[in-house]
Order: sequence, then structure tokens, then C-alpha cells
Amino acid sequence: MSKILVVGASGLVGTNLVKNLRAKGREVARATSKTKLESDQVHLDLVSGAGLDQAFNGVEKAFFLSPPNHPNAHELLNPLIDKAREAKLGKVVLMTALNVNASDDIPFRKAELRLEQSGVPYNIIRPNWFMQNFNTFWIKGILEHNTIYLPVGHEARTSFIDAHDISATAAALLETSQFDGQDFDLTGGESLTHDEAAALIAKATDKPIRFQDITPEAMLAGLLQAGLAPDYAQFLLVILDHLKQGYAERRTDAVEKITGRRPITFEQYAKDHRHAWV
Repeated sequence: MSKILVVGASGLVGTNLVKNLRAKGREVARATSKTKLESDQVHLDLVSGAGLDQAFNGVEKAFFLSPPNHPNAHELLNPLIDKAREAKLGKVVLMTALNVNASDDIPFRKAELRLEQSGVPYNIIRPNWFMQNFNTFWIKGILEHNTIYLPVGHEARTSFIDAHDISATAAALLETSQFDGQDFDLTGGESLTHDEAAALIAKATDKPIRFQDITPEAMLAGLLQAGLAPDYAQFLLVILDHLKQGYAERRTDAVEKITGRRPITFEQYAKDHRHAWV
């Protein structure tokens, strides 16, 4: 059976995508930058390009995303797309991010255009901000001070999406040619302020969790202290400002259209992950 290559297989979306594909009986090759491999892994270092040719051996379809902390995503994704064209893959699903198609100069959009012009059957998915950011990237303030610290204001709404819905959507697209050549903005089914999100986490945990708006400078200091590269930290500040301006509020029906079920609600997400905050 031909394999499906999953780039980013150890991440949140990739891990669940692999589970979804295997549940459908598909053989999966998990890409990893590590050199000590498990039986179902292939070595692929996107930064150096090591393992690129070998990773596509026996592969029929692929899922691509760019690892975090690399603002120039197209520099990592374009070689993958070129190799997919050379290998004549039957399908590529590329994950970028909501609103990156606003300008052709945005690095993610450059990769999208490369794929659109490659001749490879494709889908592009652009998810909104992950619900799981609250139990990963933003968790320190919650655990230490019962507070979500972000420079996004109290009025802006976001149609947060559960990463499980992203994985389910990608898996469905890899299984069908019905939507080939289309791009999809993936969102949750509701748009919430960060105060409302904090209230739902507080309800699930029975803790007095709140949201506090902070300055971009304070956010930058925290990101750098956490070890992020300065250029990537600045990139995050830009997209957080876009959120504050209201660009993350809109909702789409793409998840339900592709998977056949409604997106997971933030309230359900908070219940599912309550153990992370208690």
C-alpha cells in the first residue's frame, strides 16, 4: 500500500492526523529531523534539507506544515512542494494559517502559490488560532497567576479552533479528490473574546481564571525569555495585533463541510483539557 508522508508528525496536528489516518487503515511515514528512527519514521530535516529525497520513497500523498520559530516558512516548504511535483504525488494537503492570503508577499502565501502552480492535486487549509494555545503556550500565566496575558484587547473576538478538528479535516481531504484545488479557512463555530474564553476555562476548572491585556513590549519580553528567536517573536506580535484588530473573528463552515460534523466548542475543549490547568 502506498504511504502518506506526514511532515510535522510529532506536533499537535500531526500526531492526531497520524492517528486518524491509521484508523482509516492507511500506512503513514512520520517525518522527523531525528536520525535515530522508529520503524514508521523517515529522516527529514527541513532546515538543512537532509533526507528530502529518501523521505518520498513509496509515498503517494503528503501533509505539509512549517515548524514553528521559522518566520520565512516558504524557505522550508518550497523544497517539499518541488519534491512532491517531481515525485508526482497524488495529493498534498498544506497547512498554513488564517489570513496569510491577504498578500502574496507573506511567506506562507509564497508557499501556497508554489503549491497552486505545481500541478500537484492539492488542498490548502488555513486554521485560525488554536484552542490548545491556552493549555500550551499561554499556560504559564494561568498556572502561576490564574491569568491569561496577551496584547489583544478586551473587545476582539476569535473563532478559535480545536486542533483535533484541523487533523480530522486534513485526514478527510487526504481521503478524497472531491475538493481538489480548493483552499479552506478553518475556524470554530463561535467567536469569543479572551474574557469569554477565560470564563469558560474558569467554569471547567472551578478556578478564578481571567484575561489581562498587556502591552506588545511585555509580550515580546516574555517570548524572548521563553527562548523564541527574535524574528519569530516579532512575527507573533504582528499576528497578535491582527487578532486585536478583528481579523480572527469570522467563522466558516469548512470543518463541517469536509468532515460532516460541527466543530468542537470552546466549552467542550475546556472540559477536555481541564486537567492542564488544575
